[in-house]
Amino acid sequence: MPMKKKPRAPARGAAKRRQPRAVRKAAPPRLPSADRASGTTKRITDATSKAAIRRLKRELAHARKQIEELQASADTDFLLGVFNRRGFERELDRAIAFIQRYHARGALIVLDVDRLKPVNDVFGHAAGDKVLKAIVAAITKVVRASDLVGRLGGDEFGLLLWNLSETDARAKATSLEQAIDQLSFVFGARTATVGASAGVALLDAHTEAGKALEEADSAMYVRKAQRRHEGATTVVAARTRPLKAR
Repeated sequence: MPMKKKPRAPARGAAKRRQPRAVRKAAPPRLPSADRASGTTKRITDATSKAAIRRLKRELAHARKQIEELQASADTDFLLGVFNRRGFERELDRAIAFIQRYHARGALIVLDVDRLKPVNDVFGHAAGDKVLKAIVAAITKVVRASDLVGRLGGDEFGLLLWNLSETDARAKATSLEQAIDQLSFVFGARTATVGASAGVALLDAHTEAGKALEEADSAMYVRKAQRRHEGATTVVAARTRPLKAR
């Protein structure tokens, strides 16, 4: 009987070799040193650019604030802190545009200080400035917060009043005159008083700014003549001769 061949034993480690190898995750390719340096430079550049943008934004905001302040100062009387003629006329134009669009109403008062020139001549311009500041304070007490006050020049003021009838506007003009008539000023041993004459123009949907100013100005001069006729001439008292009315 023939002999059966014994199966050959597998070579040592063969079974081990047949087992599937674990799949390794491929490592990201390493960038060449020049590329790594380029990436670092880009990050630094981005950070620097962002910082520069933030700085420029701050500088722009500061510049805009300065421009707004300069524009405000260009429209403001530096002595009295109210609108100057340029600023007041701009606001008058805006107000008339609003009145025309929404059919609102208002009044324009032009007020001229009586007998300020004699005060300047006798007591000096510092005294005249004191008088003007007191007049602005008196006007501010009479008008509302929504009303506008401007110095049109020298001793002349403009007032823009909202939502007043003709009767109310003329009553307001009288109140302004009375408030200024009651002011008195002591300069050394002398006491000085001044006054004011006010003219009124009504504002409606057909009003033009230039014509309204002319109308109120003309009415003011009519009122000034009336006050002279009424005899409002006393300016200085207490050991001094009265000054002539302007």
